[in-house]
Amino acid sequence: MPGTSQGARPAGEPSGRPSRGHLTSRAAILALVVCAIALTLAYPVREYIAQRQEIAELRHRERVAQQQVERLEAHKRRLADESYIKREARRRLHYCMPGEKCYVVLDGDGAGERPESAGPPRRPPWYETLWRSVEAADGR
Repeated sequence: MPGTSQGARPAGEPSGRPSRGHLTSRAAILALVVCAIALTLAYPVREYIAQRQEIAELRHRERVAQQQVERLEAHKRRLADESYIKREARRRLHYCMPGEKCYVVLDGDGAGERPESAGPPRRPPWYETLWRSVEAADGR
């Protein structure tokens, strides 16, 4: 054909090379290698993350334990103080030092003792309650 040159091809005519849209064997091998590397690294990365979380949890526990140790040391120092012991004995045990007059208020209204009727109502024993429920079920 005189009007066409050898280098020019009409549109739509396939060339002698494979088209770029298909998966080549090199790309398949590359994808396979990338997947193998990802699978190989997945477990160590997961373990690394788990270990970092465990380390963070252990550091938190250490801080909590250290705070508890500090509180206990402060309490130990207080217990070594004689004035603190005397103050606590007076407060908790109502202890009176020799030569002191101590008063203990039993209730706030000054009556001293509660009347029996002021308490909660008396409940019958469990077996009475059981027997009454059996009688009620029999229709007596």
